[in-house]
Amino acid sequence: MQRDTIDCMRFEVGASGEAVRDIQDRLQALDHSVEGDAHGEFGPGTREAVRAFQKAVGLDPDGAVDDGTWRILVEAGHRLGDRVLYHRRPMMRGGDVADLQRLLNGLGFDADKPDGIFGPLTARAVLEFQANRGLGEDGIAGPRVVEEVLAVQRAAVRVGKETVREREWLRHLPSTMVSSRVCFDAACRTEAETEQTWTAASAGVQRVRELGGVALLSRSASVPSPEDVRSRRANRLGSDLVLGFQLPGADRPGVFYFDSGRSRSAAGEALASFITVTTGLREGGRSLPILRGTRAPAVVVSAPRMDAALAQAVVKGTTEFFRSIAAEMRDPVAGR
Repeated sequence: MQRDTIDCMRFEVGASGEAVRDIQDRLQALDHSVEGDAHGEFGPGTREAVRAFQKAVGLDPDGAVDDGTWRILVEAGHRLGDRVLYHRRPMMRGGDVADLQRLLNGLGFDADKPDGIFGPLTARAVLEFQANRGLGEDGIAGPRVVEEVLAVQRAAVRVGKETVREREWLRHLPSTMVSSRVCFDAACRTEAETEQTWTAASAGVQRVRELGGVALLSRSASVPSPEDVRSRRANRLGSDLVLGFQLPGADRPGVFYFDSGRSRSAAGEALASFITVTTGLREGGRSLPILRGTRAPAVVVSAPRMDAALAQAVVKGTTEFFRSIAAEMRDPVAGR
């Protein structure tokens, strides 16, 4: 029997028991084979299956199941229609929520970014859909609502609201950073990372202010906070974009934008492409919590060396992004 929680924070090669059987069952249900490992034994086959899953959903592919990987593994197993979806605390999460958001957005009901989190905007989109279709208005996506959403979606396929929002953001992008609200996020998973990313973020803040922008920070210098708390702060501050810094850990260095496999941020990808030129890092899609949780376009710069030079390069790439994208949007021929 599968559970939604596990007792240990980390499972890797050598672990065994009921929790490992649960992990293997969930992986195989998602078409990630654990071939070669006995049921309940975390061996090389399970490690490779975990790595494949982590790569598919944009996590660090270290092959171990920690709290973050476990949560997303559980979320990924939910299929739209398997359960009733509604707004609560803690908020419901899962692949079924992301699918519902994507479908509602495609029908013109703004459910926010398809991040798999059933928040107040998603609840409002469900209410608006129910009102539009003459259904009972309770904000709950039960079987009747899901059936109606799928029926309407088959009849009308449109560009999602989140895509329209990003296009509008790009269209109104100024040619300079002046007055733009840039939020710097300094990752803090370890003591070393907390200190090093703060160095880079602080240098970035100084440079943005020199350029006339409004520089913000998602956390204080000495108090680490979880990514979901930092993303909510970035949203409350009214950030126009978010620039994150983190150490690579088990993942490769790179400039990462939001890509969950179900949805991706076009604006984030465009911003990442400019920053790769000035930093020499490669771009890639990830589903990191800070990328999932922020409403503004966001990137995370993951590099082994966090210093003022890196921050200067990131801000330079961002400045080029403002200048080039704004010019392209003003010139309809260039945008073709």
